Amino acid sequence: MTNATTKQASNSNAFHVSGWDHWLSGLVSRHPQHWIRLGNFETRLAADAIEDIKIEKPIFIAGLARSGSTILLETLAGHADAATHRYRDYPPVFTPWLWNRFVDLAPGKKNVAVERTHADGINVTPESPEAFEEMIWMAFFNNLHEIGKSNVLDGHISNPAFEQFYRDHIRKLIHVRGGRRYVSKANYLVTRMEYLLSIFPDARFVLPVRDPVWHIASLIKQHKLFCAGEADNPRAIAHMQRVGHYEFGLDRRPINTGDLHETFAIMKLWTNGNEIEGWARYWSNLHHYLADRMIVNKDLAKATLVVRYEDLVADPAQQLTSLFDHVELDDAGPLIDRVAPTIHAPDYYRPKFDEGEIALIRDITKIAAKRFGYDAVSV
Repeated sequence: MTNATTKQASNSNAFHVSGWDHWLSGLVSRHPQHWIRLGNFETRLAADAIEDIKIEKPIFIAGLARSGSTILLETLAGHADAATHRYRDYPPVFTPWLWNRFVDLAPGKKNVAVERTHADGINVTPESPEAFEEMIWMAFFNNLHEIGKSNVLDGHISNPAFEQFYRDHIRKLIHVRGGRRYVSKANYLVTRMEYLLSIFPDARFVLPVRDPVWHIASLIKQHKLFCAGEADNPRAIAHMQRVGHYEFGLDRRPINTGDLHETFAIMKLWTNGNEIEGWARYWSNLHHYLADRMIVNKDLAKATLVVRYEDLVADPAQQLTSLFDHVELDDAGPLIDRVAPTIHAPDYYRPKFDEGEIALIRDITKIAAKRFGYDAVSV
């Protein structure tokens, strides 16, 4: 095999879903109400263990995929007080207390780090932090990923059953991890931040953003990678749907921020093969929505730290210091000293747009980009 062929085969293998995971995740996905009841039963079993656990200043990382959210999650998860979901929590995400007791008692496997399916140089093990809470959101709310309906959950939403289950779930996860502060990364929280703030008034939000040319280049690269991987591994499509990841791949869907016309326009562009224009309009629409909400909702703006990817890779130590100050995780100095030298601009790709394509992206995104401090920047 040539190097290119070997790499292509390796990327395809990364999308393999085992028969066990496929069966159990399907069971969870098809019967969400059963798993909600099982989660509530687990809460009663764990009552003594979680009785004194309080949810204080939960931390939510939200932002369009490929904006640097994983780096921020892994950094925050390295703090001794942090409690996050991990790869080991899947598929039975609804029952973290029972499942982790089972995993801890099961015969151990060596945790060998492997590069994740994104092929972006980030290696993971079952103990690595990951975004899985979307499965819980989907079990309680319809239409979260329907492009024909608004995906916004604002501060006026009320769902007591979800809110109680979610609080109990977080408390159980804090107990299982032995931490004090819940840390979550979920890209789709961008349209739920105000609802979360109504549930947790002391919540802290971290919003990563990225220069649109580089961001869109990364999004297109990932979409191609996921389309190829899912085509070779049909179970991978079901996996992405079950965990609620529609950012890339054969079932890609934009987040509907309440602008139905624009959402359909973006989908039409993608369907017709106009990838760059579709992504540029999507980037602009989503970031306009976020900027608007932070203007309207002063409490949300105060609770949110915007982290520009370019600033993060240019001065990691300073940006991480600001991050830990914002979320109020103390004694982070040694962690920052350890992590900062590992953060750098990506060296595994560059945008391959021609001048016309770059001009198109800049023209469509320039107003939204300027709201986050971006002027026209050359690649």
